[in-house]
Amino acid sequence: MGLATFKGGVHPYEGKELSENKPVQVLQPKGEMVFPLSQHIGAPAKPLVAAGDQVLVGQKIGEPGGFISACVISSVSGTVKTIEPRLVANGSMVLSVIVENDGKYQTVEEFGKERDPKTLSKEEIRNLVKEAGVVGLGGAGFPSHVKLTPKDESKIDTVIVNGAECEPYLTSDYRMMLEEPESIIKGLTIILQLFENAKGVIAIESNKPEAIKLMTELVKDEPRITVCPLQTKYPQGGERTLIYAVTGRKINSTMLPADVGCMVDNVDTVISIYNAVAKNIPLIRRIITVTGDAITNPQNYNVRIGTSYEELIEASGGFRTEPSKVISGGPMMGQALFNLNIPITKTSSALTCLTKDEVAENMPTACIRCGRCVTVCPGNIVPQMLMEAAERSDMERFVKLNGMECCECGCCGYICPARRPLTQAFKEMRKEVQASRKKA
Repeated sequence: MGLATFKGGVHPYEGKELSENKPVQVLQPKGEMVFPLSQHIGAPAKPLVAAGDQVLVGQKIGEPGGFISACVISSVSGTVKTIEPRLVANGSMVLSVIVENDGKYQTVEEFGKERDPKTLSKEEIRNLVKEAGVVGLGGAGFPSHVKLTPKDESKIDTVIVNGAECEPYLTSDYRMMLEEPESIIKGLTIILQLFENAKGVIAIESNKPEAIKLMTELVKDEPRITVCPLQTKYPQGGERTLIYAVTGRKINSTMLPADVGCMVDNVDTVISIYNAVAKNIPLIRRIITVTGDAITNPQNYNVRIGTSYEELIEASGGFRTEPSKVISGGPMMGQALFNLNIPITKTSSALTCLTKDEVAENMPTACIRCGRCVTVCPGNIVPQMLMEAAERSDMERFVKLNGMECCECGCCGYICPARRPLTQAFKEMRKEVQASRKKA
């Protein structure tokens, strides 16, 4: 039987050898801490503190601002300096709580107190996840307590732990599978407590044989959990492509995974759920890969949320050579940065520092109608035709051509010999369509 996969996709240079054998190092912050009140999909959190207030590690400093929203928790102890807009990775200014770190890391009462998840009700588990500020750590940042509360929990039959980590250069999830595999399994067991009819599947790409071997050994006596090896291909870890690879079920942009009986959570999200429920530790840290050919010492870090990206670069020995591009995330789905004085948030995953900016070095030319974009598109749409609609700002045609099914994975732009900015154009068009629908 072959490895599970999907139709389409590409095989970009992986770059994982730079950091995959680097164990996670704990990095303590030095400067002030910046906690944006919007680090998740949905309404921003509402501040619970004011300038001059003393805060502790594990203290809630922002409460959910709506049904789809999440708590923001302080990762340090210290004094609130101010609440003001600060720059984040996507280039926008976001209202943030600024804390002067006192370096003492004093915690709230009962921080880290262990409890037995088996003694907890479903409502208690969901509430602990909510109070811990856990969101999807694969990049989307969807509040986990909302995801764990589908309309009909009895219809969830498959809970998938996303260990694909298909984005080039990133190795943080791989390191966690090697270093904290028990936490992943215990976290998945807690999720399965919420869904009696479900089985758990840990899905891992074949370029991580050590992780597959270790996880398979650890779940051999778990009747409800299996490991599913996946073909190494980008974007294997996308929610739609992963669900199809593991179950054969298809979803589109109007559906949720729960509509086909599935739930998907990233490796580190599952660990964070375990920490929240079993250890009373909220989401106050991220596992970050600092990598690329421009960085002196590529490394994986356990770093407190709110720390500046500049401190990560410094800890990695600075730049080996002047980078042409620094990306928050990986080269396929990440965002290019023009400033490193921005904070690590819940949705940060990596800093990729490259000596070559292939996008800037290759100017786009006219479409040569080779059709390569069609063959690699995992969404089964026709990027060439979508681009024509995008260039004319023809929203109606863009929607008719199933443009809203684009998952913005970047496969079409990657494979295009004319170097056309396909993904960027589709991203902008999708935003316009969504804004137009909201207005209507």
